[in-house]
Amino acid sequence: MRPIKQFLFWFITVLILVALFGEPYGGYMVSFYFVSFLLPVIIGTSYLFNSFLVPNYLLKKRYVKFGIYTFYTVIISLNLEMLIIFLAFAILANYEYNNMVPAATNIFGLAITMYFVVLVKAFMLLAKSSVSEKERIQSLEEKQSHLEKGYLIVRANRRNIKVLLEDVLYIESLSDYVKINTISESPIITKEKISVIEQKLVSPFIRIHRSFIINTDKVESFSVDSVIINAIELPISRTYKKEVRDSLTNK
Repeated sequence: MRPIKQFLFWFITVLILVALFGEPYGGYMVSFYFVSFLLPVIIGTSYLFNSFLVPNYLLKKRYVKFGIYTFYTVIISLNLEMLIIFLAFAILANYEYNNMVPAATNIFGLAITMYFVVLVKAFMLLAKSSVSEKERIQSLEEKQSHLEKGYLIVRANRRNIKVLLEDVLYIESLSDYVKINTISESPIITKEKISVIEQKLVSPFIRIHRSFIINTDKVESFSVDSVIINAIELPISRTYKKEVRDSLTNK
């Protein structure tokens, strides 16, 4: 999630929990205090679980390590919660435990509910990852389909034009339009963004600069800083140097 979405998610979560436990705890302010005390631990647990354990272990099917690290995370989180709960009692009741509303001294339900929020968030992440993976696979299938057919479809002169991939030398972004240079004398001009065209292409096409995509099969020679295609020297930006070098040296 983006920071603003993260903030809204936890803000709404706090409001719901305060409203849910306000009456049992004898007041919404007491409920707010307990939620506020436990929230940092829950956010930390959620971040570690959803941003590290799930993508690095669960989604990569490393189930044993995922289980072990999740167990450690829960143990550490529970210990931190116990410390936070003790601090909450100390502050809210000035160490006078008996002064607390009876329901408020049993915060097991609140803790379980907040952990349930972590699980819900994890489910949302898994669902989002699943959708993203399906979209990625669909995109790759579309790319592969076009490559097998040997052409790229772009919008130019209010028409959809098939561009033979084997004829493409390089693609150049110029201000508000893109020029597809081919072995023919006349380049194809399109309003599509170079980033959109890049998403439609796979090997042997590679991005070498924010303004250039090249057909590596057409490279006549290359150095650390540039490639030459059809006697034209094209720059390689620092961002793409390693990827370009690996791609050209492994051909």
